[in-house]
Amino acid sequence: MGGVTAASLAPILLVLGDEELLATRAVGEAVARARSVDPDVDVREYQGGTLTPGEIAEALSPSLFGGRRLLVLRAGQDARKDLVAALLAYARNPDPDVQLVVLHLGAAKGKAFADGLKAAGATVVPAMKLKGHRERVAFVRDEIRRGGGKCSEDAAEALIAAVGGDLRELAAACSQLLADTDGRIGADTVARYYRGRVEVTGFTVADATMVGDVPAALEALRWALHVGVDPVPIADALADGVRTVARVAAAGRGDPYQLASSLGMPAWKIKNAQQRARGWTPEGLVEAMRAAAECNAAVKGGADDRAYALEKAVFSVAAARRGGAR
Repeated sequence: MGGVTAASLAPILLVLGDEELLATRAVGEAVARARSVDPDVDVREYQGGTLTPGEIAEALSPSLFGGRRLLVLRAGQDARKDLVAALLAYARNPDPDVQLVVLHLGAAKGKAFADGLKAAGATVVPAMKLKGHRERVAFVRDEIRRGGGKCSEDAAEALIAAVGGDLRELAAACSQLLADTDGRIGADTVARYYRGRVEVTGFTVADATMVGDVPAALEALRWALHVGVDPVPIADALADGVRTVARVAAAGRGDPYQLASSLGMPAWKIKNAQQRARGWTPEGLVEAMRAAAECNAAVKGGADDRAYALEKAVFSVAAARRGGAR
């Protein structure tokens, strides 16, 4: 917190968005900065829907005892008109010893309040939910950077595949990786650390099979079955892996972001499939589709040994890739 002074604390912070983790973090950082200036700062919290203009006027009025205050107004979008009017009037001439932090979901409700605070010069801290896969990748890489580490793009992709898209879980995973490693996070680090979690998905089996890595595919398959993953989604993932590579290969080598709309799949999936399509011929893909269809029929038709049907499919698909190689 070096370099934080009373003058550098924004008198009004508007935390705008509906992502709870980012909003909570913004408040935590504001409190930490205020405490670095004055360890005895008086922190008070209020709810936008229940606070009255009289109560906020009292909280904002100069204290007889001096000292800094930090007022956190949660659910700012629920503030009534009289409270909004009082706060916007205050925002035009704020007290330098008071910091006001307003949390607002950022939707249409209470929009005039958020717009008024912006117009009065409030410092906006974005806390919107992350919409797409690329934003989550950037979030993971930034989390590792904030903790003093370095994270490659493919490592961030691998972590999202292992943990899922929930920001709280991703943030916790980043923190754990930083604590347990030297801070340089590559895809291999994530694979080692999350081996069980990553390999229990059928997509891990499919990805290894599509690049012809039979040992990795069989290890993933056996692990998935050992921990109780149902064979049906594994067979589905294998069929989806073959279909995706076939569709992407047929579309040519275009930019993944431009192909996304015409193929109806996310750009990251197209990019991955383009990498896995290397080494495949149209004939090999036809053979792989036939093997995946046979596997699906056996697994869903209640074959006596569904594990054997899946193993056979891994060998057959990998052989189709080798056999079709030019």
